[in-house]
Formats: sequence, structure tokens, C-alpha cells
Amino acid sequence: MADQTHVLFVEDDDVIREATQLALERDGFVVTAMPDGLSGLEAFRADRPDIALLDVMVPGLDGVSLCRRIRDESTVPVIMLSARADSIDVVLGLEAGADDYVTKPFDGAVLVARIRAVLRRFGHAGGGRAEEPVSPASGGVLTFGDLEVDTEGMEVRRAGQPVALTPTEMRLLLEFSTAPGTVLSRDKLLERVWDYGWGGDTRVVDVHVQRLRQKIGQDRIETVRGFGYKLKA
Repeated sequence: MADQTHVLFVEDDDVIREATQLALERDGFVVTAMPDGLSGLEAFRADRPDIALLDVMVPGLDGVSLCRRIRDESTVPVIMLSARADSIDVVLGLEAGADDYVTKPFDGAVLVARIRAVLRRFGHAGGGRAEEPVSPASGGVLTFGDLEVDTEGMEVRRAGQPVALTPTEMRLLLEFSTAPGTVLSRDKLLERVWDYGWGGDTRVVDVHVQRLRQKIGQDRIETVRGFGYKLKA
């Protein structure tokens, strides 16, 4: 079982929880399914899963709050599940540190594809626990003003102080830092960072850029209206 990917799934609807658990297990995942946020947090701390699937609206401790608690303790990938694509809960979940989201009702094959896409970004092939992203750069420390990006050590410093980034934020910064001054469209970032071979919601990009700005400096990443974003060289 050590080479299988362990999924924590928090969902209060019994039918959805049981059906999704069975579907994921048929695809080779090991699943711990919990009906509420508090039991989900306990399971996370006890089992340290490879990825967490969190429904936004669960009792006890809602999915957004649970995501925030997990993010305080770990960089493990998190996918939020939301019943409405236009829900403010989607943005709140991403702002809390989620890496992606899936809208309910979802097709089992689509959910598995999204899980595998996230795991590839985090260095999981089909299991294991590597939490650091693979660098698209070929080594060296890149410097932009007071910002230093070590593309080999996967470390970032601002004014000499370490900056803690999630693996998704690190991959996003690597895309910017290896092409400074180049405008990267949201669709291109979705393809390169989120591994989307299909259309995705650009809100994922916007929220992660916002989170990254908070950590490396609001003025470091420039918005080019109508085109995308670029890192100031």
C-alpha cells in the first residue's frame, strides 16, 4: 500500500461520499472518507495523506476553514469541491490555499483526471509523498531586485529572508522568473502550471497570482490588461 496515493475525502453527503470513494478506489487510490470538517482534520493529522478533496459545505468545520488549517501545517495539495461554479466559495477556497477546484456534480473520470494533474505538478507519479515541484529551469539563482529564486534548491528569499511558498505558487513563480519581462497569458499558465490540456477557470490563476504577490511584493508581478501577467525584470 506504500506506493499508492492516499486521498483524504471530506464530504457530508453519504451517497456522494460512498460513491466517490468507491470510484477512486477502483482507480487505485487509497481513500479515507470523512463526513465533516473536524473528523477530516483529525484524519489529516493522523494519516498525512498525499492529497485532500474538501467539499466547501461540510458541518463542524467548513471546507474553506479546513483548507486553511491544513495549509497552516502542510503544503499537501488540496482540491475544493463546490456545488456552484460561480460561487464565492470557489474564490474563498483558493484564497485559503487550495490548488484547484472541481464543480459538483462531477464525472468520476474528470475528478480522477484533475487529481492526477495536481499530483503530477507536485511530483507524484502514482503515489509517494514528494511535495516539491519539478523545476522547469536548469539551475542557478535568479535575482530580481530584492527577490532571489533558487531554481535548484526550490528556495525563495526576499530581502534575505526566506519566503514560504506552496508547490503551486513555486511553479507559478518559476514560470515567471525563467521568462522575466515576458507576458504570460492565463491560458498559458493554466497549461504550464496546472497541467490543463483543456480549458480551465482563469480565476485559479488570478487568485494564485494575488497570493504570490502578497509574498514576494505587490509590484513584482505586473498585470498586462487583456493579455496576462509578467514578472518585472
